[in-house]
Amino acid sequence: MPHFTVTKVEDLEEGAAASVSKERESSLAEIKALIQHSDELDPSQNSITGEHSQLLDDGHKKARNAYLNNSNYEEGDEYFDKNLALFEEEMDTRPKVSSLLNRMANYTNLTQGAKEHEEAENITEGKKKPTKTPQMGTFMGVYLPCLQNIFGVILFLRLTWVVGTAGVLQAFAIVLICCCCTMLTAISMSAIATNGVVPAGGSYFMISRALGPEFGGAVGLCFYLGTTFAAAMYILGAIEIFLVYIVPRAAIFRSDDALKESAAMLNNMRVYGTAFLVLMVLVVFIGVRYVNKFASLFLACVIVSILAIYAGAIKSSFAPPHFPVCMLGNRTLSSRHIDICSKTKEINNMTVPSKLWGFFCNSSQFFNATCDEYFIHNNVTSIQGIPGLASGVITENLWSNYLPKGEIIEKPSAKSSDVLGSLNHEYVLVDITTSFTLLVGIFFPSVTGIMAGSNRSGDLKDAQKSIPIGTILAILTTSFVYLSNVVLFGACIEGVVLRDKFGDAVKGNLVVGTLSWPSPWVIVIGSFFSTCGAGLQSLTGAPRLLQAIAKDNIIPFLRVFGHSKANGEPTWALLLTAAIAELGILIASLDLVAPILSMFFLMCYLFVNLACALQTLLRTPNWRPRFRYYHAEKEWGDGIRGLSLSAARFALLRLEEGPPHTKNWRPQLLVLLKLDEDLHVKHPRLLTFASQLKAGKGLTIVGSVIVGNFLENYGEALAAEQTIKHLMEAEKVKGFCQLVVAAKLREGISHLIQSCGLGGMKHNTVVMGWPNGWRQSEDARAWKTFIGTVRVTTAAHLALLVAKNISFFPSNVEQFSEGNIDVWWIVHDGGMLMLLPFLLKQHKVWRKCSIRIFTVAQLEDNSIQMKKDLATFLYHLRIEAEVEVVEMHDSDISAYTYERTLMMEQRSQMLRHMRLSKTERDREAQLVKDRNSMLRLTSIGSDEDEETETYQEKVHMTWTKDKYMASRGQKAKSMEGFQDLLNMRPDHSNVRRMHTAVKLNEVIVNKSHEAKLVLLNMPGPPRNPEGDENYMEFLEVLTEGLERVLLVRGGGSEVITIYS
Repeated sequence: MPHFTVTKVEDLEEGAAASVSKERESSLAEIKALIQHSDELDPSQNSITGEHSQLLDDGHKKARNAYLNNSNYEEGDEYFDKNLALFEEEMDTRPKVSSLLNRMANYTNLTQGAKEHEEAENITEGKKKPTKTPQMGTFMGVYLPCLQNIFGVILFLRLTWVVGTAGVLQAFAIVLICCCCTMLTAISMSAIATNGVVPAGGSYFMISRALGPEFGGAVGLCFYLGTTFAAAMYILGAIEIFLVYIVPRAAIFRSDDALKESAAMLNNMRVYGTAFLVLMVLVVFIGVRYVNKFASLFLACVIVSILAIYAGAIKSSFAPPHFPVCMLGNRTLSSRHIDICSKTKEINNMTVPSKLWGFFCNSSQFFNATCDEYFIHNNVTSIQGIPGLASGVITENLWSNYLPKGEIIEKPSAKSSDVLGSLNHEYVLVDITTSFTLLVGIFFPSVTGIMAGSNRSGDLKDAQKSIPIGTILAILTTSFVYLSNVVLFGACIEGVVLRDKFGDAVKGNLVVGTLSWPSPWVIVIGSFFSTCGAGLQSLTGAPRLLQAIAKDNIIPFLRVFGHSKANGEPTWALLLTAAIAELGILIASLDLVAPILSMFFLMCYLFVNLACALQTLLRTPNWRPRFRYYHAEKEWGDGIRGLSLSAARFALLRLEEGPPHTKNWRPQLLVLLKLDEDLHVKHPRLLTFASQLKAGKGLTIVGSVIVGNFLENYGEALAAEQTIKHLMEAEKVKGFCQLVVAAKLREGISHLIQSCGLGGMKHNTVVMGWPNGWRQSEDARAWKTFIGTVRVTTAAHLALLVAKNISFFPSNVEQFSEGNIDVWWIVHDGGMLMLLPFLLKQHKVWRKCSIRIFTVAQLEDNSIQMKKDLATFLYHLRIEAEVEVVEMHDSDISAYTYERTLMMEQRSQMLRHMRLSKTERDREAQLVKDRNSMLRLTSIGSDEDEETETYQEKVHMTWTKDKYMASRGQKAKSMEGFQDLLNMRPDHSNVRRMHTAVKLNEVIVNKSHEAKLVLLNMPGPPRNPEGDENYMEFLEVLTEGLERVLLVRGGGSEVITIYS
């Protein structure tokens, strides 16, 4: 402790000067005695609280409401946590981290979605309904549902025809294009799904919340219509299997005319399709749980059918199945109506015409019969329909064979006379004009269904992990199955059979069934049930999707479809879905419905990829997907330039519609700069820090105030503005400059905070520097302006960033190769502390730094559980950080704390009452500073006995005769005030707050003394301005010993969310 020597002045007042020293010593001794006495009375009383603290204030009644109404304290309010006393005034709006984490730990996915979940969090505990924790993992919750939805009717009914028509090479390309399209979409969807907690509601919620209501509503409708038409396609596929392959005799409409037979078949499809649709709607209406229960059975049918195809392909290599195909020349004949593949047959040793003869000749007699010219000149032969894997037939099937409608399916390598002949219905004919694009449109629905996993997000234990892994694995699995089947079909099945869509050449068998083992019926029955199941799933999902769109109220006339019956089933939405599906069934052709379905899903997938691309290009702060393999690392510039005035006006008017959603919140900065006498910026590193925080995105306004009269200082304002703009250009700060000339500095700053910006493009965060040297300043306006600015930002609900030791912050050319950004999360005030280090790490200067997040556990907190909850919270926020919970149990208020508080109050009283001259004030400030430094060194880690010895050192002050003579007139009054000053005892509320500052500072310095940057909650200023100077001292103590500090104060609203 510093020594000050007292030289006696021979005067009547010398006794008073001597008594000052004695009273000072007795005062310190009395404090120590009181501390020891409190420990002896109650060892469990770790701090001087309650009646003990009242003893300290006897005879010294100060305003208790400088920070908090004292009545609350006496009633034992829980806010009075001794270790967090600095933050207790705002605990109602800025709760302790432990209470926030406790709420986060109880998170469960709700069926409604993010908005309803956020509303449900505000329901009181007594009214909350018990929720079932989702337990489904990746395999059962995502992988298998995606398999079931991707594998479908096209695989069994049309893939062989696609291979036969396009050839193996082009069919492989068609499948690969479609699979790549869905894979890229799944990658984008995975990025969106891992960008926060995925609420129940699935794909529509992900897309709509990422793109906004306009695009979200359009995509939702596309997705809904696609799902509805998918139901129609599955029903048509099921009816085709039923009427063509299972019970052909069940057809209601028949025709002997070959040209009218296809029309009759369409009518059968319409009638049976409508009946199937009504039956399925009734099943869905009665109970969705029955559909979900049979989902596993339907999936098993699909898997068994696929395995039967592979088994049949392997068996065909050594024992191909016998399915002969009758050929007339090189033309394929239908075997539905012929009894033998020959022009004649022998009955009772007599050669008689076969049925085939009767189809091509006008008489059943050999003589006098007029036959088709092509029939006469070509022989009837039989070829193997399934030559097998080892036959080498793949060489014939490599190339495409696109044909117009009505053409005869021919085998190019077979011998044939060059005779035209007439068209006969016993040939196998092409029923639709084919092309590459048509085949793409027909096949594409077979790769849709990739969103089945995200639709079950509410049932997943960890949706962020399960959706990407399960969906991508399902796409890889199905892509392998499709591509391998393309090769197997081309290698095992004859080309004319592949091009035979309905299996007419193989006695009406399902073409893919002819390859399967042990029987074609495995494929027929399996595909029928799986197709029915897929139709039920579509009719279950589509109404719920429409209900979600209607509840969002994006399209007003759909509002009626948001209602549901008592059990939650969307009845009206189901009826509309059935009506739209009926339109698809009336088309009655699988080949015509499939391209419609493809268009809807392609539009939906386009917007999914667009949502991911926009988020990536805009680099919104909330865009932090855990799945990072969604784009190439390429820099394409910093945005579209040169927007016209009308576009800017439109955008500004749109911003006026309301505040941004939490997901889109980013700090829009107002940087307050201080200018020196030469109009140069005092702390240019403040702009450097702003550029690192913004990375060229969002709004930055640089503001400053010139004190004076606008008419007289207009030129200076222009010069200062140019200086700031040049500095902004040098620091690569993209923004605007705003200078205000005001009579008072505090008023100018207040005007900047209130009026900067245009319309909805206003700042939401104020950045300023710490007033260095405020203790030594002869003018108290410096720190009063600082506190006034803090109060104005709080009143305006703006966030505040205060950079302490800004000159030590790195420049844009410095890059940290390692180090930590430490976040000390004491209270939750909107999540700014979580967002800022993430934004800083986007800049090259901080990119290689690691984030460490510390939070404080009190005596009543479970620190182990807090650490788990904090890690879970950060996982949902997609922020990678090391987590540590620091335990701060109640401890004795040290003598150092009392002494520090006492000196703080003494200094405040000295400056307020004694009105020292400049010289004396400088000397007193230096005295307090030196004593603080020495006391800090001697007190931390010392025992009470050692501290007591330190306090017993004698304090002397030097007085000269000249000084005495100059102050003789005010001596009596000054000495009286000085005696009161030395007799004062510290206010207990200030002691508690100083205790918080000291304890937190010790912990922070211990953990973060080597950190590159420390981010810390900034306590709010006192409600009573009388405590302003003490508030500055508390902040000074809180941040002592730290090189770079950023004090953060939220604006009162959430700026970060776990939701996607």
